[in-house]
Amino acid sequence: MFRALSTAALGMSAQQKSVDNIANNLANVGTTGYKRSSIAFQDLFYENVEVSKPGASGSRISNDSPSLQIGHGSQAVATIRNFTQGSISETGNPLDLSINGPGFFRIEMPDGNIAYSRDGNFSRDSGGMLVNNSGLPLADQIEVPMEAKAIEIAQDGTVTSRMAGDNREIELGQVQLARFSNPAGLEAKGDNLFMETKASGMAFSDSPGSEGFGVIRQGYLEDSNVDVVKEMVQLIEAQRAYETNSKMVQTAEDMMSVTNSIKR
Repeated sequence: MFRALSTAALGMSAQQKSVDNIANNLANVGTTGYKRSSIAFQDLFYENVEVSKPGASGSRISNDSPSLQIGHGSQAVATIRNFTQGSISETGNPLDLSINGPGFFRIEMPDGNIAYSRDGNFSRDSGGMLVNNSGLPLADQIEVPMEAKAIEIAQDGTVTSRMAGDNREIELGQVQLARFSNPAGLEAKGDNLFMETKASGMAFSDSPGSEGFGVIRQGYLEDSNVDVVKEMVQLIEAQRAYETNSKMVQTAEDMMSVTNSIKR
């Protein structure tokens, strides 16, 4: 009964983490380029309550019979992120970029490290550099002159511009993409950014449209890949599991109360 109490309490804790994760997914249903996550659970160690013994002559129990084992509940062990592509919405903003296919934009962090993002909502800072919503520049260091009257970004990431009073096209640089052998192993850092880890493997960079890389679409943004209906179904399942575990706690307490009253 004491084991049942702790096991049910661990089950409640595991389902609480699941609800927390679902709440985060639903909160980011409108976040550009957001990738939904799910919680991975595993059962805890098992206790051999009774080891099988050799059966007597004529007994149906053999030496190969399994032992009596009782587990100790479950726990959340990892967050698994789903990198399937979200739908693409047209914005008409020439500095809004989406990736159609695999790949990440490379963002330069203040410490010089490179972060990765699917959020292509870019703008120009006071110096003309292309930056994200947090003011962090693209690692490609694309600088757009303030006198530029038109900016075009091709599917291969080539950035060109026309200057006021000049019809010639000037190439300003190229947006490179990065990809990983295991993107699910990336570490989320907030602000729509991910960092490379040992689990994700090293980043491979190349031009958009190269083998294994998606292409860039100018004037579009990638929506969140959160499916509200699926999240609500999982929320109901987690809620029911939490309620069931709480009833198990109450049942274990009732059984302990009955046991304690036997000697009276």
